[in-house]
Amino acid sequence: MEQTRINLSDFSDKVNEVRDKIGEVIVGNKYQVDMLLTAILAGGHVLLEGVPGTAKTLLARLTARLIDSRFSRVQFTPDLMPSDVLGTTVFNMKDGEFNFHPGPVFADIVLVDEVNRAPAKTQAALFEVMEERQVTIDGTTHAMSDIYTIIATQNPVEQEGTYKLPEAQLDRFLMKIVMGYPLESEEVQILERHQNNSNLVKLEDVEPVITKDELLQLRAMLKEVVVDASLMKFIVDICQQTRKSRAVYLGASPRAAVAMLQASKAFALLQGRDFITPDDVKMVTPPILQHRLILTADAEMEGYTAEKVALRLIDKVEVPK
Repeated sequence: MEQTRINLSDFSDKVNEVRDKIGEVIVGNKYQVDMLLTAILAGGHVLLEGVPGTAKTLLARLTARLIDSRFSRVQFTPDLMPSDVLGTTVFNMKDGEFNFHPGPVFADIVLVDEVNRAPAKTQAALFEVMEERQVTIDGTTHAMSDIYTIIATQNPVEQEGTYKLPEAQLDRFLMKIVMGYPLESEEVQILERHQNNSNLVKLEDVEPVITKDELLQLRAMLKEVVVDASLMKFIVDICQQTRKSRAVYLGASPRAAVAMLQASKAFALLQGRDFITPDDVKMVTPPILQHRLILTADAEMEGYTAEKVALRLIDKVEVPK
């Protein structure tokens, strides 16, 4: 039996406290919560997708509040300009100099609400900051913090007034997490909480659980997680399958393979282990692949989704022993 080589007791306590705090506000969605925490721990950006009223924005705001960091929110609209997101340089009449006024992307955790409502020009404003965690304006580069994370939301149903995210930008999100409808028992619990207002927790009353330094320390533990060579091949084989499948027009890139590796290590740590297993890879792969795979027209006409195809391709790969 494998023994952990690093002390994970403090880590586990922090993670469980975060989970408990989220559970006090949001009913159900345990898998989605674990995937969001996995992505943040792995240092990746997250796209939350779901119909209105499934707690996408609430989950993003709550998670940001549990981390003691600077938080900002920007609502994407069709008339939003890149300068509204990044900031702009304004001439100061008093001192005769240009002063830079930073936009809402200048924070540690940024919630981009309804990211698909802004046109391509504004969406492209996020390209550099998502990939390189810096913004270049008027020739001056502004670096972001080490924990910089973007959590974006989008509605998959409404098409009017929306602009599809380009594949290049989708690839910059570590995960796309789908927020579905709650189970019947969970929905009853939601109504019971609202009926009894004493059980409702207000966001402004939620105290941070993890500091920025602690989050960076947790991320540093990823380097200590043991990954067997057979599991690296397992990850590569899954990516190779996406490129060979007849149902897939565009398969997963090497960036997706790196994302699977990092997310698997982060998920293993969340489970209190310093080594990854095939189940860790299987758990994190669907939200990593489902926004990266472009299906063929025939596959879409037959009713396949990227998530279903990803799950089938994972099952095709032999699991290392």
